[in-house]
Amino acid sequence: MELARVIALVAATITTGLSAGLFYAYACSVMPGLRGTEDRTFIDVMQRINVAILNGWFLFGFVGALLCTGVAVALHLPSDGQHVLPAVVAALVCYTAALVVTRKINIPLNDALAAAGEPGRIPDPAAVRGRFEARWVRWNVARALLCTAALGCLCWALVLHGDATG
Repeated sequence: MELARVIALVAATITTGLSAGLFYAYACSVMPGLRGTEDRTFIDVMQRINVAILNGWFLFGFVGALLCTGVAVALHLPSDGQHVLPAVVAALVCYTAALVVTRKINIPLNDALAAAGEPGRIPDPAAVRGRFEARWVRWNVARALLCTAALGCLCWALVLHGDATG
């Protein structure tokens, strides 16, 4: 049981770190890099990114973090693993909140951007961008912070686990 707990905590930490890093990279490089581009270029690039990101590597971290953290919670429910449980539950709550933000805000914004159509044919690309960019960026930062908090909780859980076994 102890080995399974450690494996689940490490897997949860790694996959959550991948998601936190992804959202962080958008917040500090991708979106600032696109800020100065022309409206049609911005829309074209974001439409392409939103299609390209839906791949196995992304899903490994994005879905894996939820699954691995959930498994870690379940494995730490027995009384001999409960010293780590509050930190792992906190991580699960933070990560779930990031998923809610993604589902309720970022994905609908991505879908609206896709529905705008071919960037070269959009009559008012500034309006399309205006409905997307600031709100998407703001909520991406929230996702980055929530995932980073989840990562911190999982790191703390690993410390607690090590203290209890070491």
